[in-house]
Amino acid sequence: MRRADPVRTVENDRLSVRVYATRHDMGAAAADHAAGHLRAATAGRGRARVVFASAPSQVEFLAALVNAADIDWGRVTAFHLDEYLDLPPRAPQAFGQFLRAHLFDRVRPGTVSLLDGAAADARAEAERYARLLSAAPLDVACVGIGENGHLAFNEPGAADFDDPDQVRIVTIDERSRAQQVHDGCFARVNDVPTRALTLTVPAIMRAAAVTCIVPGPTKREALRRMVRGPVSTECPASVLRSHPAAVVFADVEAAADL
Repeated sequence: MRRADPVRTVENDRLSVRVYATRHDMGAAAADHAAGHLRAATAGRGRARVVFASAPSQVEFLAALVNAADIDWGRVTAFHLDEYLDLPPRAPQAFGQFLRAHLFDRVRPGTVSLLDGAAADARAEAERYARLLSAAPLDVACVGIGENGHLAFNEPGAADFDDPDQVRIVTIDERSRAQQVHDGCFARVNDVPTRALTLTVPAIMRAAAVTCIVPGPTKREALRRMVRGPVSTECPASVLRSHPAAVVFADVEAAADL
């Protein structure tokens, strides 16, 4: 089936934003983009390494990726961008659980390396995960952005574009915690953890390609700041404008102010 074309494309610096009429079309196009990089990596080197975001904004993309043809998932090593700390083990809100349900249990990658948010020593867990990431470069990072412009849990004003670490323990911004309630993941803000493990900005930027999925009206302000505002840690997602191979896939609601 032929994929829908974008209704328009917006560019600034090195970043291309492809805008689609519906979330379904956006997700299908983003899946084609990410799948192409996975196929190229497995064909060229016999393996691929990819990291995924976990959020309701990624549902259409992940559903389309499950159905993408000719990905040799057995040759794929999969990571995820971030994970709450202080949740009970296997809590349904855990990002690893989300990715298992929406992707990993359905396509069975050869290796799935998850952050352990229930680890007794969070610092040691960050170091363990950083060693796994350092084993070889990422071929593609599949990311979203927060309502406050965060990238993973690299929060406004706290993100470090030159962070020497690959994985860090962070405090979750109040607006990010509120977003988890808006998304239906938690009943109250007080239920949302205040700490997380996250890949840092440099860890994400080292990926050879970035597929960024941004749907919905609640992301409109963040997407505008990301694309039209200054490149600044006040909107961490704006750093993607300096990536050599980052593409944003948005729907018309998210891109209304571009």
